[in-house]
Amino acid sequence: MNRLACMLLLLCSVAAADPLDCDFSDYRPTGGLKAETLDGDVQFEWSGAASGQLRATFGVDGGQPVIRQFAALSRAGHWAPLVQNGRPEFHVAEGKRRISYQQLRPMEDLGREATAEVVEREKWKVFWDAPLNVPGLEDVNPGMPRDPGEVTRRDVVYDVKSCKVRREGVRLEISFDGLALGSFEGSLRFTVYKGTNLVRQEAIAATSKPSVAYVYRAGLSGLKDDDYERLRWRDIARDWQHYRFGGGTNDGPVPLRARNRVLLLEQSRGTLAVFPPSHKFFFAREIEMNLGYVWYRQRQDGRFDIGVRQGEREEMFRPWGASDGIWEKRVRQSRRFAEGNFALYNAPPGSLQRMAVYYYLGPAQAEDTQEAVLAFTNGDKYKPLEGYQIAVSHFHTHFAEQLADGGSFDLRPPWISAFRGLGINIAMMSDFHGDGHPADSGEVRFKELGEYFEACRRHSDEDFLLMPGEEPNVHLGGHYTLVFPSPVYWSKVRAEGAEFRSEHALYGTVYRVGSAAEMLSMMETEGALMWQAHPRTKGSTFYPDVVRGAPHFVSDRYLGGAFQTLPADLSHARICEERCFELLDDMNNWVGPKYLIAEGDTYTKYPEDEIYPQLSVNYIRLDELPGFDEDWSPITEAMRRGDFFVSTGEVLIPSFEVEGYEDRRTLVAEVQWTFPLEFVELVWGNGEETGRQVLPTSDLGAFGSKRFRMEFDASGKKWVRFSAWDSAGNGAFAQPVHLR
Repeated sequence: MNRLACMLLLLCSVAAADPLDCDFSDYRPTGGLKAETLDGDVQFEWSGAASGQLRATFGVDGGQPVIRQFAALSRAGHWAPLVQNGRPEFHVAEGKRRISYQQLRPMEDLGREATAEVVEREKWKVFWDAPLNVPGLEDVNPGMPRDPGEVTRRDVVYDVKSCKVRREGVRLEISFDGLALGSFEGSLRFTVYKGTNLVRQEAIAATSKPSVAYVYRAGLSGLKDDDYERLRWRDIARDWQHYRFGGGTNDGPVPLRARNRVLLLEQSRGTLAVFPPSHKFFFAREIEMNLGYVWYRQRQDGRFDIGVRQGEREEMFRPWGASDGIWEKRVRQSRRFAEGNFALYNAPPGSLQRMAVYYYLGPAQAEDTQEAVLAFTNGDKYKPLEGYQIAVSHFHTHFAEQLADGGSFDLRPPWISAFRGLGINIAMMSDFHGDGHPADSGEVRFKELGEYFEACRRHSDEDFLLMPGEEPNVHLGGHYTLVFPSPVYWSKVRAEGAEFRSEHALYGTVYRVGSAAEMLSMMETEGALMWQAHPRTKGSTFYPDVVRGAPHFVSDRYLGGAFQTLPADLSHARICEERCFELLDDMNNWVGPKYLIAEGDTYTKYPEDEIYPQLSVNYIRLDELPGFDEDWSPITEAMRRGDFFVSTGEVLIPSFEVEGYEDRRTLVAEVQWTFPLEFVELVWGNGEETGRQVLPTSDLGAFGSKRFRMEFDASGKKWVRFSAWDSAGNGAFAQPVHLR
């Protein structure tokens, strides 16, 4: 571009600039956080990590918000711009939300009519739905095939007329009206936080359409490649990769399968990191393959765009099998997962969806900036806590089948390394879900159980225990996870004339279960625990509600329900806000103590997968890990007592108790966090209704810890529970405590 053209472009840009008349009525200055108008723009200055100074300047050109500058103060005392004249970008792909036959079948079995009202309520809890996959799989959802007209893709359009600056505690935000994004309308917001280099950009918008499921892309557009040296990221093998600009023009975004979901924009003066919210960004899937969650796009005019994204469809996992039969079975499963399951985010009409992307303003080079970003997720590992073991459950890896098919129980499947790399100590597996012969009434079943136990024995050690659990789904209603404190031989089927309990020459005591009563008897005798898998959705639709009076539900062998990101709704402050926590509160109002147990409910996985952001774990209070050939009851009994908390990893609750007597009680909880904390809450029930006390924590910055004391009147209250949630949507919760 010649000099005259550059001058004309500059003049046009200046002429198009709109002086900002921002509302500052909710802004109060404080040390380390400052907002002011400057030359028609709004400028933030704040104290970041290690007392570094940061700056963000926002303007509007022709109704379009512009980031005039993100900058960090260098050690030499100069402001180093990391972004200049970047434009906040968003893109949505929208489809139509449908209920699944997997949800409708339990209704039919229970004799429940799938009325329009029921379908409208239950469709938002769907798992098996792929709204952007046209025409889609038959026999997965009603109303198929999908019409191509159901799917729309739109870029953001702005028509900004006003803005508002607000300070709350240690955070400072600016909001612009006039955002339109497909069927969504709302505002654009930027938030900075004292004590950290984070900047959060988000579209906060609602749709009026009735059945929207969507994914979004977000980032910055229009950056000049002359201002930067290169893009950098670590690939799935953890090797550093780069792109130096100047290549061919991209028609669309270039997805990068970046390890840890971080893209780094490097220059001599520092580095800008781009990454999504670490857990809230992800919705439940069958597998955790890295679909490329960050992206760039090279433009024709010497400019480029960067950001975060979700894929629009699932990809097929790599099948396995030494024999043709196993290989072909896994190929069919892989294709079904890819075609039938990619549920996207829910957007019920009127709900304010928050589509976020994070930036980290790094005054150092890429490696140091990457390390600073990964500190928010403890390096994508679950932080060890003294006195706790970290447990996960419900994984269908077809462990025993794979080893038997491979001809050796000494083969080490890649998912073991993946779990151990996350810092997990206990993995409660769920074989015989699409593998083996779970409906066999005796010898075949017992032989396969023996192989399962031996596989778990050989791949456990002093630091890692594989517990051979199962998802049996018989006799008790819905789907459920079952774990024993030791290996137990049992069959789901009792043939005519066979005994419920007997002695076997090879396996010792064996059970052949033919009813709910026998199932409960076996669990009580063997010290087993069960909990409802994916309650109130999938194959557990209407469960455990319809069995709330059943002996097995009332029993202390029934631990509660599973917790996972299903469904995903970005308007909610808590993960699984309605389905999971409403169930938890209902169960404790119905009967005695019941809990939520973090589950994965996924299939095969590899160390290169992005498992951490799609998983929550259970921190079980336990000093020592039992060996495989030892008694596992310290684990199951701690869980039965509710002596554990659930965490996404970024928020921890090392201690929690209720102090006091009679009606004057105090909940005391120690909380640790990485992202700035959003709120903590005390929730209670009286046997019929639930209430809560929410304590905002916007005065608390990143990487902190605090001992919270929340006094409450215990009169009329049956139970209480505590949870803590951060500003990125991550959280932890302790199990309910029943009051005496």
